[in-house]
This record gives sequence, C-alpha cells and structure tokens, in this order.
Amino acid sequence: MSTHTLVIGGGVVGTAAAYFLAKAGHEVTIVDQGRHGGGCSHANCGYVSPSHVPPIPMPGLIGPTMKSMLSSESPFYIRPRLSPALWSFLVRFWWNCNETQMKLAAQGKHALLDSSRQLYETLIESEGLDCNWEKRGLLFVFREKHYFDEFAPINDWLAKDFNLPAVPYTDGKLQQLEPALKDDVYGGWHYENDAHLRPDRLLSSWRTVLERLGVKILEQHKVTAMLGEGNKLRAIRTDQGEIAADRYVLATGSWSPFFNRELGCTLRIQPGKGYSITMARPEICPKIPMLLEESRVGVTPFNDGYRLGSTMEFGGYDATVNQKRLGLLKKGAKLYMKEPFTDETYEEWYGWRPMTPDDLPYIDFAPKYGNVVISAGHGMLGLSMGAATGKLAWELLDKLQPHVDPKPYRLR
Repeated sequence: MSTHTLVIGGGVVGTAAAYFLAKAGHEVTIVDQGRHGGGCSHANCGYVSPSHVPPIPMPGLIGPTMKSMLSSESPFYIRPRLSPALWSFLVRFWWNCNETQMKLAAQGKHALLDSSRQLYETLIESEGLDCNWEKRGLLFVFREKHYFDEFAPINDWLAKDFNLPAVPYTDGKLQQLEPALKDDVYGGWHYENDAHLRPDRLLSSWRTVLERLGVKILEQHKVTAMLGEGNKLRAIRTDQGEIAADRYVLATGSWSPFFNRELGCTLRIQPGKGYSITMARPEICPKIPMLLEESRVGVTPFNDGYRLGSTMEFGGYDATVNQKRLGLLKKGAKLYMKEPFTDETYEEWYGWRPMTPDDLPYIDFAPKYGNVVISAGHGMLGLSMGAATGKLAWELLDKLQPHVDPKPYRLR
C-alpha cells in the first residue's frame, strides 16, 4: 500500500532513498535546508570505490600519525578547541584502532560499497543518468618504495577476504599506465573494479528522474522541530511551515547530531571538512583517477574538467574557505604530477563529511519513533555507499528482506 514518506536531506543518500521508495510506488517528498545536492555530495572526488574497505581507525594509527593531526599542515588536521563532543569522538576513534574493530568495520563497509558499485552501474544504464560515469579503476600512488611496500599486506588482505586484488605497477610500468605521473614516482596499486563519476551531474540527472517519478523536492526548508505522537513522528516543523507524512528518512549527514534529543539517540558524528578545486583539464591530464597516498590528495579527471580533492579538518561547523587547506591540495599534487593543476579554476569548494568513530554509518530506526529510519554518518564515502544505503532504508521501512545485513549499521 502506498504511503507518504518524507526524506529529510537532499544529498546522495537522501536522493537514493527517495528513488527506491518512489520506484516502489510510494509518495515521496524531499526536504533540504539548502538546495538539492548542494552539500557534501556536490564536489567530492566522485569515486565509486569498493577498494575503500579499510576503515580510517587502523591498528598503529595512534602515536606519530595522531600527533601530526595537530599540525595545520597535515592532510588530517584537528583544530584545537574546547569541544566535549569532539574529544569524546576522538577517544572512541582511538578505541577503534585495533584489529578486531578494523575487521568488523571492514565487513560492514564492504557490503555497502560492493552493493552500491553494482547498483550505480544498473541505475546509470537503466535511467540514463548523465554523470560522466567511467570504469577506469582507481590508482593508489606512492612516491616512496617503502610506503608502497607497506601497502602490500593491506592489498593481500583485500584480495583474500574481499576478492579485491589490485594490480601492482613499479619500475616505470606505472608511468606507462599513467603518463601524467612524474618519472620519480615509485609505484602504484590499480584497483580495476573501481569507477568514478561527476557527483554534481549525478545529483542533477537523478533529480530529473525523481521528478518524473512524482517526487516533490522542497529546497530552503530548515527543520526546526519534530512533532511526535506516542511512538510515531507525526510531522516536522520547518521555517516554511509544518509537513506531515506517514514515514521519514533522516539523511542529514553532518547535521544529524542536532536531532539526537528529538530522536532519542546519540549519533556520534563529527563534521570532517574536506576541500576540492575544480579546474580546466591540464595538457597532460591523467586518464585514471588517483589517490596520491603520502600527500592524501585525490585526483579526478572528468570529460570537461579536472579535480583535486581531499584533506580533513576537524574544526566544527566553520563555514569559511581556508585557502591554506586548498593550497595543500596543489602542494601535494606537485610532488607526483607532471602538470598538477591549471590556472583556470572553475570552483573552490568545501563540504562537511559526517565522520563516525568506527567509520561505519548509522542505518537504523530511531529509538523514539518507529516510523523514522536514520541514514547518516557515511564519512568520506557517502557517494560510494549512497545507492546501497538508499535501498536499505527503503527495505527497512517496507519491512522487506534487506539486500545487505543491517546489523553493522545499528545505533551503537
């Protein structure tokens, strides 16, 4: 039976949930405090990457790596400040830096990443989504031999436990594969099953499909309250008025903790500020997306552009553009690329990634309301996990057999 579902949040996760709900015949409305697709889904690196199974909290991370995060020059930077929520988050993050938690998180990530990779390919073909979809894999690039060698056990783990082997390239073969790299870059691991797309084009094209399916999209509607009756959410109040529905999906990314009290839970999410620069394609433009590992810079070539992205800044909800952080992207790319950037810049951008202490998202019913599914906390992989998350949110609401095991994503 058709019901009215209100999806709060118009990023890739909310869009995917709305799509699967609408395809199942439900009336769907999306509400966003800004514009649809305008948040962290807008200008990320665009990777659809099953290779990103290893969680961020890993054994051995505590120590020099964590200390370096207090430096403003570090790709991962913690801005020192008095924030009980941040320091509680970091304590839990450190607690997850062990092999047992790493393997649990990896299993949960793998399920969503693998499912989303398949779903995107099907969706793009069946719905005709125009998003610069390319299946060229992803290169993990290392300037130094010892860092390349240190990655080998991780690759062995991915190959053995997840059937995700990479092809190694060294001794100049890397430059034959990708001539845009400098000759002194030692080697790389090529994960051939990864893909990439242009996220803003994906969201724009997907919106057209949603509207064709009858989905209503309300922009510039900030949620100010949740109005419940018993164990059901009756309506939300926005700065544009009340909106009632039968069921709800909360897909508000880094903003989700602001609803903790109203939903009766504790979403341990911190905004990890990432940056990107989109520019004209250089003359020597790479054909394969890359992660420049020592610098932690992502490189994505598009048909009509070129993007440098990444870095992580834990500085709260600071809405300023830090030119120093943008400069780190160019500085890092210069170490690897023959032509690392161009002067014709199209966009300088930042987005708040919803980071969790164990690097797993929350996909579960809200404790206070049995008609609300929370879908938040996807960290740096909202795009990569988005399609499967949206499908799982629909399956939970419709009480269907989930296509992936939902246990890893329960509230914790």
